[in-house]
Amino acid sequence: MSIQTAPKTAAATTVAARADRVRPIVLGLFRIVMGFLFLCHGLQGFGFFGGIDGAGLAMAFGEWPGWYASLIEVVGSACVLAGFGTRTAAFLLSGVMAYAYFVYHAPLALMPMHNQGEPAAMYSWIFLLLAAFGPGAFALRR
Repeated sequence: MSIQTAPKTAAATTVAARADRVRPIVLGLFRIVMGFLFLCHGLQGFGFFGGIDGAGLAMAFGEWPGWYASLIEVVGSACVLAGFGTRTAAFLLSGVMAYAYFVYHAPLALMPMHNQGEPAAMYSWIFLLLAAFGPGAFALRR
């Protein structure tokens, strides 16, 4: 038994060709925006943008794991933003955010909306996507 598929129309082929052409550009822009937003997130650990408590509090120097997590977030997000070692940096950041979710947020409640872990879960999946698909356009080094 064979499965019949509808023939592709010229319009569908044109749309698919355009999507293939812009895919690296959209992925590159996505990487740049996510890298910038996560850089801001990492800088909060050092007291920027209201700090970790909204009142300018920074992580104490060398405090485990918060200060080191902030350092990894800042360096990793700068690499993602610039497109330098994107896959490696994104994979590491995905793991950092998964760790944050399961160690700090999940024990508080089951659902991310109830345990304030939604940003950690989303960043973890965003960075896993970038690790899998690469940097896209505008990267310093693929």
